[in-house]
Amino acid sequence: MKAKKPKLAVFKLASCDGCQLSLLDCEDELLAVAGAVEIAYFLEATSRIVKGPYDLTLVEGSITTEHDAERLRLIRKQSKKLITIGACATAGGIQALRNFADVAEYARVVYARPDTLKTLATSTPVAAHVAVDYELRGCPVDKRQLLEVLNAFLNGRPPRIGSHSVCLDCKRKGTVCVMVAHGTPCLGPVTHSGCGALCPSYTRGCFGCFGPSASAHPAALRPALTQLGKTEAEVARLYATFNAAAPAFAAEHQSLAKRKEPTT
Repeated sequence: MKAKKPKLAVFKLASCDGCQLSLLDCEDELLAVAGAVEIAYFLEATSRIVKGPYDLTLVEGSITTEHDAERLRLIRKQSKKLITIGACATAGGIQALRNFADVAEYARVVYARPDTLKTLATSTPVAAHVAVDYELRGCPVDKRQLLEVLNAFLNGRPPRIGSHSVCLDCKRKGTVCVMVAHGTPCLGPVTHSGCGALCPSYTRGCFGCFGPSASAHPAALRPALTQLGKTEAEVARLYATFNAAAPAFAAEHQSLAKRKEPTT
């Protein structure tokens, strides 16, 4: 008798779909994944829906409405293992910039009928609402890492994903440090690896797409960034992007945002 394939589900909350597209971008490898699992729910790829429970669930996106918080609780109940993918799901995403602002005022300025909106004042990661078995970072996630995580969970082993910073990837690739050689501000020293040090490979500073590394200490990087000509307000803005609400980045952003620029 043929063994039953594990059921894979992929759900989207508040996000741009980029992380789901990373899975679709796996092309040949995706065929192997499709052969190893039953794709039970993945609306980005197919309209076919198979009811849970699911053996493995991927969730993209942050929680920005009470409706999504409710959906997420139901998804968790239906999932044996739940993995969050991408900056929105692991850190609230770029939409978490609302966490540092007056959402009601934003809504008043942008929408003709703000009274019709049903939104939360914050954008929060999935782990703030339900138990998560693994978090895969990135904006978007790296498809090689995504395949490794799928492989690991389907075979009952821990994923082999490093927690080091982008700087180590630059060293391994022999990429010259853009801060030292070109005076380019770079968040590589405090950013989680995953992109293969893509931007520094093209003499661009790291933008922090993968969020803070395991030992990130942004305040220690501050003097180097200001010595390269960045004002404290500009340094604060470096952290107010894809992973703005990740604790290490949020703390540095808020610390600097509260300080006043010196007057001339």
